[in-house]
Amino acid sequence: MGKSKLLFITHEMSPFLELTKISEITRQLPQAMQDKGFEIRILMPRFGNINERRNRLHEVIRLSGMNIIINDNDNPLIIKVASIPAARMQVYFLDNEEYFQRKQVFGDKDGKFYADNDERMIFFCKGALETVKKLGWAPDIVHCHGWMSALVPAYLKTTYKDDPTFKNSKVVYSIYENAFTEQLDADFAHKAVMTDMTEANTEIYKPGTNSSLYAGAIHYSDGIVLGSANIEADVLNNVKNSNKLVLDYESTSDYENYYNFYDEITNEELVHVA
Repeated sequence: MGKSKLLFITHEMSPFLELTKISEITRQLPQAMQDKGFEIRILMPRFGNINERRNRLHEVIRLSGMNIIINDNDNPLIIKVASIPAARMQVYFLDNEEYFQRKQVFGDKDGKFYADNDERMIFFCKGALETVKKLGWAPDIVHCHGWMSALVPAYLKTTYKDDPTFKNSKVVYSIYENAFTEQLDADFAHKAVMTDMTEANTEIYKPGTNSSLYAGAIHYSDGIVLGSANIEADVLNNVKNSNKLVLDYESTSDYENYYNFYDEITNEELVHVA
């Protein structure tokens, strides 16, 4: 496949943030694919409990300075970067004082789900794609992990579908067991609408549950990866009825199956989803 470009978008990655199995996969899979000859980029949020000094994060001035608009409000986007020397990989971190400078990740010290998790998600998904545009780096495959990246497939198939950076990109979404039982803000689907979109494009994401976020991501993706053995029945039914390419769950850490799946996805005709 030569130097195919593979973009990972995730809310967690070892050693920076380890919440679930996702952090292990998003650490090992990019390195395995890099060893196979892929050119890799990784983006994640810079949550407040990620230690900048210990992880040697530093701001990338040429990428920072953008504003991400959510609900008519401008939100500054700061980009930082860190390296994983053993893997020769760089990880880009999306930061914003209001959304990410907190000691906890998705809920407060008492475990209460943050009321603005919907806006934090929208900021991350929009910001990730704008950052890649500013990098001037056109990925062949965009592989999203975790509920917080679930809007990326919709944005790629609508707002960004003719953008030179993404017009030839295939999008893969990994599904894991549900990470939360709460619901995002009631206006989430309205807030998520971008340029060249209508609320019909985000209707599938209502009512903002973990399962409905997965439903939207499944609808807009070119391929689906089952990343866990414990996926809810309604989500599995969505996958089955989607007629998308699917990589079934395997407990092995041998990532050869991903390599073959990426190859299959790359050779599939590009799908345009309404």
